[in-house]
Amino acid sequence: MEKKILVTRSSMPGFEEYCEEIRELWDSRWITNNGAKHRLLEQRLKEYLNTPNITLFTNGHLALENVIEAMELPKGGEVITTPFTFASTTHAIVRSGLTPVFCDIKRSDYTIDENLIEGLITDKTCAILPVHVYGNICNVEAIQSIAERHSLRVIYDAAHSFGVTYRGVSTANFGDASMFSFHATKVFHTIEGGAVCCRDEKLAKKLGYIKNFGIDGPESTPYIGGNAKMNEFQAAMGICNLRRLSDEISGRKAVTERYISRLSGGNGIILCHDPPFVNKNYAYFPVAFEPESFGADRNRVFDALAEHNIGARKYFYPLTSAFECYTGQFAPESTPVALDVSRKVLTLPLYADLGMEDADRICDIILSCKSSI
Repeated sequence: MEKKILVTRSSMPGFEEYCEEIRELWDSRWITNNGAKHRLLEQRLKEYLNTPNITLFTNGHLALENVIEAMELPKGGEVITTPFTFASTTHAIVRSGLTPVFCDIKRSDYTIDENLIEGLITDKTCAILPVHVYGNICNVEAIQSIAERHSLRVIYDAAHSFGVTYRGVSTANFGDASMFSFHATKVFHTIEGGAVCCRDEKLAKKLGYIKNFGIDGPESTPYIGGNAKMNEFQAAMGICNLRRLSDEISGRKAVTERYISRLSGGNGIILCHDPPFVNKNYAYFPVAFEPESFGADRNRVFDALAEHNIGARKYFYPLTSAFECYTGQFAPESTPVALDVSRKVLTLPLYADLGMEDADRICDIILSCKSSI
């Protein structure tokens, strides 16, 4: 059997390094509730992201739900967002008692099409929730301008964009708040985990209360909250992984460049454009296939890779607006570009220690699917 290659692989520190990082937990027995590791990771992330406020969570989804709750968006309000995203984005909106209004995406980078946002605004619109897809940055200036004209909040789903900067500014610092996921498959992870970054110190403090049952001291509970705290073992993993983040991104960049050199310029193979002024994190490598010119559709390429024990991913398919749980509520056809892209895109295996020979094997299989049209 051929070597199995997964679509992603979690980065890990050395075993001894992690053991040393958690050693003191056996002495303190303080393993959750804002312990020393949590506080240290929080401070180091603030410095790395150059952001004034950061609140850590047990995962990115709860981080997103909590920031929506903390902003007190009106129940029944509408949130303009994209269906070309992971389930979490849409579910967080719906679970918060809000209605997602789906905006189409741009073919160039798969982010929300800022030119279509204003046409979707109604008297019920209370926020815009764009997604930095695959680490590709939304048009943050245009979105901010729209939000200010219409007095709307902006919450970025920045789950894919940790470590990305635009004009030297981290994606942590755009909009009213940005949510990061630190899931094990991300460029930077804490096994599970997430964070919200924001400029408003009052919002940050409120998030700290809401994620801890709404408690503000031993005899004070001013908010109705839940439990979304990051524990010390997660934080320790984050401390270790932050040390090696530069190497992780460099390794991913090398694989990305090999993919680009092998797959660019091919008829029917569509790669994302690199926008100016952006330092990338190389989180994902999406490839779209135009069957009319390539000679094979996305599903054929997916199957061919699977036949060789290589796991690519139809990411994102289906659109969240087409999920069974939302049957009859939304019309995927209302976002035709997103619908088309969802049927054509694959994300290829990408992680720092993916060998160049493996990247070449993946490209060889893809190119072998091409017919001589």
